[in-house]
Amino acid sequence: MDIRLTFLGAAGNVTGSRYLVEAGGKRVYVDCGLFQEWRFKARNWQPGPVAPADIDAVVLTHGHLDHCGLLPKLVCDGFKGRIHCTAATADIAMIVMEDSGTIQEEDARNKRKRHAREGRSGPHPEEPLYTHRDALAVRKRLTKTALGAPVRLADGIELELTGAGHILGAASVILRLGEGEHRRTLVFSGDLGPWDMPILEDPRPPTDADYLVIESTYGDKDHDPPREVPEALARVVLETLAAGGNLVIPSFSVERTQDLLYHLNQLRQAGRLPDLPVFVDSPMAIKVTEIFARHPELFDEEARILLREGRHLSDFPGLRLCRTREESQAINFQKRPAIIIAGSGMCTSGRIKYHLEHNLGRPESTVLFIGYQASGTLGRDILDGAPEVRLFGAMRPVRARVAEIHGFSAHAGRGELLRWARALREKPRHVFVTHGEPEAAAAFAESLRRECGYEASVPAYLDAVALS
Repeated sequence: MDIRLTFLGAAGNVTGSRYLVEAGGKRVYVDCGLFQEWRFKARNWQPGPVAPADIDAVVLTHGHLDHCGLLPKLVCDGFKGRIHCTAATADIAMIVMEDSGTIQEEDARNKRKRHAREGRSGPHPEEPLYTHRDALAVRKRLTKTALGAPVRLADGIELELTGAGHILGAASVILRLGEGEHRRTLVFSGDLGPWDMPILEDPRPPTDADYLVIESTYGDKDHDPPREVPEALARVVLETLAAGGNLVIPSFSVERTQDLLYHLNQLRQAGRLPDLPVFVDSPMAIKVTEIFARHPELFDEEARILLREGRHLSDFPGLRLCRTREESQAINFQKRPAIIIAGSGMCTSGRIKYHLEHNLGRPESTVLFIGYQASGTLGRDILDGAPEVRLFGAMRPVRARVAEIHGFSAHAGRGELLRWARALREKPRHVFVTHGEPEAAAAFAESLRRECGYEASVPAYLDAVALS
């Protein structure tokens, strides 16, 4: 069986995860994600090498936008196959895609008004990539697939999902291609989570792979140990309170917000934080938190014990969930210092931008980053120390304190990525390092060669390889 693998995203960059696997005349996408870096956004509008109607199936690793965010466009453009993922991923991906469609409609309207007022046009179309209604159409294509249960996608193509940690429902993808002595096993790590994180079970590495596609978001560094996170979080909260400002936390609605609330709850119960208002200003994060309650089978033993004892994982006095626009706007009239948690995690869209508008210029406030900030995003500009940033079409000075806690990351660090890759019983024929900025991907490929003895390379966008 001829097997061909084409890298259509997350190759030479972090977002836009999409891989085309062609085997035995069938075509399968692994992920179909949105590019979020500004310099790559035009790729979202470009057609793929295969017409959507000619794609036989899609396998979705998890529900983050950079992995599922182009599915509405794929379906709208003619895809008629099935989208295979875990039940939790199906639930989360629908929330994420619906929210994305709504935001894109709003952004397109605002962009048209702003460009008309300024007499100019931008580099990207002034129409939404897809709408909320387009996102709803994806639901009927979703097929919920259990972890560890092989599924036949087509003649000679078998799928199995295995737990990846990272976020609720995330999975690594095992594709078994061909039959008998000619069968080849192609494994996609998806996004891997660290070991010993709160709430979720640890990643479960596969034991066999002829070819491996592995992420490298943090392929050149390790995270702070998870046990240090509460101490670092308490310190940032107390320092901001002492200064009399707000603690603004751009947070991914899926997993990071839930982990953050878990740690704040634990600190409150331990008497290490005073009574202060904590706002979750993200309707999507609120919905995802409700999905967590429906999937305790994915929790680790510590979380299960807390639930059996009747203790809530992420609810406490002073927590205020903001669903409406009016509730969101009222936050900025608060007189008391507060913790404001809002999406999006990279500050590229959503309600976080309004809270940055009100707090970036205040030296007494703090902007705390707890997740990865891709190059070319507003969050990365702030984190890198830009003295001013573009926000709502105008340059805004950055006077607020900027802090970062690495231990919250949903991504495995360098050592954990190596731990996952070393679980293979035999060396793979080749490892493709993706989903990382060029320096991180190159460094991790070298680590695989030096420390594991694996043959490894870093593919570029649109590279295609034949797998013997």
